[in-house]
Amino acid sequence: MATTLVVTEKPDAALHVAEALSIKRKPKKVSVDGVPFYEVQKDEDRILVCSALGHLYAVAAKGNEARSQYPVWDFGWKPKHLAERGQRKQQKFIESISKVSKEADRFINACDYDIEGSLIGYTILKYACDGADQKAQRMKFSTLTTKELRDAYAKVSPQLDFSLAYAGMCRHEVDWLYGINLSRALTQSAYKASHRYATLSTGRVQGPTLRFVVEREREIETFVPTPYWVLKTIVDVDGKTIEAEYEIERFEVKSQAESTIKECAGKNGLIEKLESRTYRLSPPTPFDLSALQAEAYRHFGFTPRAALGIAERLYLDQLISYPRTSSQKLPSSIGYEEIMKGLSQIDAYRSVTAMLSASGTLVPNEGKKDDPAHPAVYPTGGVPKRMLDAREQKLFDLVVRRFLATFGQTATKQSDKAVIKVGDHSFFLRGSRILEKGWISLYGPYAKFEEITLPTLKEGQEVSITEISLEEKYTQPSSRYNPSSLLKAMEEAEIGTKATRADIVETLYRRGYVKELRMVATPLAFRVTEILTNYCPKVIDVTFTRELEGKMEQIESGKQTREHVVVETVDYLKPIVEGLKTKEDQIGEELTNIITEMWRASITLSVPCPKCGSILKVVRNPKTRKRFIGCSGKWEKKCTFGLPVPQFGVLTLLEKRCPECGFQMVQVRSKGRRPMVSCPNCYVNKLKAPKPTEEVTIKPTVSK
Repeated sequence: MATTLVVTEKPDAALHVAEALSIKRKPKKVSVDGVPFYEVQKDEDRILVCSALGHLYAVAAKGNEARSQYPVWDFGWKPKHLAERGQRKQQKFIESISKVSKEADRFINACDYDIEGSLIGYTILKYACDGADQKAQRMKFSTLTTKELRDAYAKVSPQLDFSLAYAGMCRHEVDWLYGINLSRALTQSAYKASHRYATLSTGRVQGPTLRFVVEREREIETFVPTPYWVLKTIVDVDGKTIEAEYEIERFEVKSQAESTIKECAGKNGLIEKLESRTYRLSPPTPFDLSALQAEAYRHFGFTPRAALGIAERLYLDQLISYPRTSSQKLPSSIGYEEIMKGLSQIDAYRSVTAMLSASGTLVPNEGKKDDPAHPAVYPTGGVPKRMLDAREQKLFDLVVRRFLATFGQTATKQSDKAVIKVGDHSFFLRGSRILEKGWISLYGPYAKFEEITLPTLKEGQEVSITEISLEEKYTQPSSRYNPSSLLKAMEEAEIGTKATRADIVETLYRRGYVKELRMVATPLAFRVTEILTNYCPKVIDVTFTRELEGKMEQIESGKQTREHVVVETVDYLKPIVEGLKTKEDQIGEELTNIITEMWRASITLSVPCPKCGSILKVVRNPKTRKRFIGCSGKWEKKCTFGLPVPQFGVLTLLEKRCPECGFQMVQVRSKGRRPMVSCPNCYVNKLKAPKPTEEVTIKPTVSK
C-alpha cells in the first residue's frame, strides 16, 4: 500500500482537501506529536494531508552574529523558529512533517497556487522531507470546493512549479539583504549616537513607498494657496428655485466677478437652449485583489491588509475564490450556472440570480488584466456554514454583488443641460437621471449615482435670478495618501506585489513613519528619507526598484536565474552598506534628536491634567506592565488622575480633540483590523453612566 503526503498551507485548507479526497467516509484526524494530520483511504492507497502555518522556513544569517551586526552577506534558509523570535509553534510542525514524510512514497504540494504557496511547499519538501521536492507533484486550484479539489488531485502536475518557487526564494533573499543591512545601519547609527533603541527600517520596496508619502507631505507643506472666486446663483423656474452654474467656473480677479453680479442681479433670463445626452454605462469588471481592496476601503473603511485578511478567511470557508489574483477574467470553466444556483439559496440573492439565469446566456464583462494562475475573485456559490461576523458579511456581499453585476445589462444615463442667457452672460442648469438601471440594480448599494431631476423646461422660457453672490475660495494642495490610494500608487509604479503591498503600508505605521488615516509623514519619515537620499539615493529610486522587480519576474519565465539576481544585488549593496557604516556617527547625529522628540511626543499629551493642570503622559504600571494615562503631578501635587487606554496594538496620540469633551483623541492600530479612534475621557464617563442592556443578534441570511 502506497502512502501519499499532501502538504497544504493552512489547517483549514488541509481539512477541505482531506474531505474532498475522502469519498466513502470522513477523513480520520490523527495527531503526530500534537500536530494534526488527516488520513484518507483512497482505493488501495493511503493519503496523509498535513498543514503548514504559512512559511515554516525563512532566510537568516548563516553564522550566530549579534542581531545588531552588519553587513551580512552570508545567508541560508533556516527553520523559522531558528530564524525569528516567537516562532516555537513552527518547530513542532516541521518535526512532525519530517517524521511522517519517512512513511511516504509520493509527495504533493497543495499549498496556494502562487509564488508564496509554491515557495512554502517547496521549502517544506526540500528541507523537512529530505529532498522530496525533486520527486514531488503539484496540485493547482483556485477554490477549496470539493469538485475543484478532486479535479486538481486527478490532474496533478508531475513536478513542482520550480520557476515560481525560485522566484519566491529570490524575492525573499533580495528583500532580506536590503532590509537586514540597511535597517541595521539606520538602527545602529541612531543607537550609537543616542543610546536609545528605536527600530528603524527600510527596504527595497519600503524605501520608495515612504518617499511617495514624504514627497506628498512636502508638496502640501510648501503649497501656497491662492484665492479665487465663484458665483453662487439661484434661479426661479415657475416658482421652483434651482442652483445654476455660471459659464466661467472660477474668477482669478475679484473685480470681474463683482462686475458680473452687478450686471445680472435681479434680472430675468431666457432659456436659450436645451441639451440632452445619453451615456452607456458598462457593467463593472470582476475583482482583482487591488480593486477588491479599493472598494472595501471606499465602502467600509477596511484597510488593504484587513480586506485581504477577511478575504482569505472567506476563501478558507469555501465561499470565495483565491483572493491574491491580478486577473479581471472569469472563464466559463468556473461554472456560472452552478454558482448562480448556489447563491439562490441565500435570501438576499435569490431574485437576482433567478433573473440572470432566466435572461439567457451568461457572459461577464471582463477586464484586460489577466493572471496565469487564478481567475478574478468570485463567489463559489457555497452557503456559509457558520455565522459570519459583520466584517465578513460585508465583504462577502461585496464580492457576490460585484460578481452578479458583471453579468448585468449595460445601464443608460441621461444628462440634461439648460443654457440660460442673461444679457451677454450664460448660466447652466444641469440634471442627470438613470434611464435603464441594468447592472446598477445588481450591484445594489455599491453603485451610487446622484440623480438631479430638472423641472419641465422649454426654449424661450423666462426665468429670474433670485440670488447671486460671490464666494471666496482657495486652491487646495493634492490630498494626502490613505492606505488605499498609497496601494494604488505602488501598483501604478510597479513596485511590490499584490501579496506584499498591504504589509508595506502597515509597516510605515508601525515604524512611526506615518500617522492618521490620511497619512501624515512624521519628522522621522522626513529624516530617514533625507538620509537615504543623501547617502544611497538608488535605494529609494522607483525606477531602480521597478527594474529589480522585473528581473525577479523574469525568473518565473526562465529568462533569469535566481543566483544571478542575488549576486547582482550583493554586488550593488556592498559599497552602499560599507559607506553607511563609515558614516554611522554622522547619520546618528542626524537621527538622534528626531527620535528623542518623537519618543517624548508619543507619550506626552497636549492637554493638561483636568484636576491639577500638570502634564499628562502615557506610562506603564511597573508591576502589571499595563499602560495608562497618568498625571506627572502625582508626587508633587498628590494628583491621582488617570485614564485607561487599550492594551493591544500600537497606540498613537492624535492631534485632534474630542468634539464632546475636548480631551485628546488616541488611535490604536492592530494587525488585520481597522484603526480604532477613541477618547479615553469619554470612554471612562460612559462606563460610569448607567445604560440599558441591549442584546444584538445577527440573523443568518441563508434560507431554510
